[in-house]
Amino acid sequence: MNYKLIALDLDGTLCNDEKAVTPRTAAALKQAQEHGVRIALASARPLHGLFREMHAIDCDKHHGILIAYNGGKIVDASTREILSQTVIPHDLAVEVLHYLKDFPVSPIIDDGERFYAESADTYKLDHECSNNAMDCTIVPSLADALDFDLVKILTSVQPEQLYDVLSVIGKPYEDRLEFVRTAPFYIEIMPKNIHKAASLQLVCEKLGIHPEEVIAFGDAENDLEMIQFAGHGVAMGNACGALKDAADEVTLSNNEDGIARSLEHLLDFLS
Repeated sequence: MNYKLIALDLDGTLCNDEKAVTPRTAAALKQAQEHGVRIALASARPLHGLFREMHAIDCDKHHGILIAYNGGKIVDASTREILSQTVIPHDLAVEVLHYLKDFPVSPIIDDGERFYAESADTYKLDHECSNNAMDCTIVPSLADALDFDLVKILTSVQPEQLYDVLSVIGKPYEDRLEFVRTAPFYIEIMPKNIHKAASLQLVCEKLGIHPEEVIAFGDAENDLEMIQFAGHGVAMGNACGALKDAADEVTLSNNEDGIARSLEHLLDFLS
């Protein structure tokens, strides 16, 4: 197969556990781009949080695609042209921010440049700021402070409570919003039908690429639709069981250059 696009989740997939792209994996992806293969970075992170990995693999030099917020915003990495953006309606976002106070979750929002939270002690706030290289402003009320377009609401929750919360928290909004587990400690709230596969389909349509010409790599539940959409879906060795069951291939882990190992078998010019 003449593959034309490689879609990559970041945390647990492209990045190792030290949040770095290893030299072998970076070299394989750079070589793929030099041979005309496009790269799409697909993450639940805000757009700013994709820049470090974008530069690490030269995605910005080859018109790579940045799929941020799980697909809520899609940008050309070279020109920074916004190809698609879907936001939560302002009144609905304010309503949900008030509603969340009834649950053991801590909301974190962002305007694309910085995070906002109601306490400096918000669970996982330091992790999120570090992971995305973004600062945070503490405000008395997120609902009152919301004066910008909101693509998603991130909520952090203690892992032992996550599944109990997830089973009920989204029910009043299930026709308007997606409530998705994106990490053992995150539930993310996004507009309905926003996920990586839908965004990847839009990208493919714009680039004239067929799904069977796509390789996709992931490790978590929010990568499932993307893995199923791609002509060749690859689960990392550290992936969750559902993703491994759905994938065409299970490669080595994110700490063992699983992406490079797989591409060296799939792309003739890397062998």
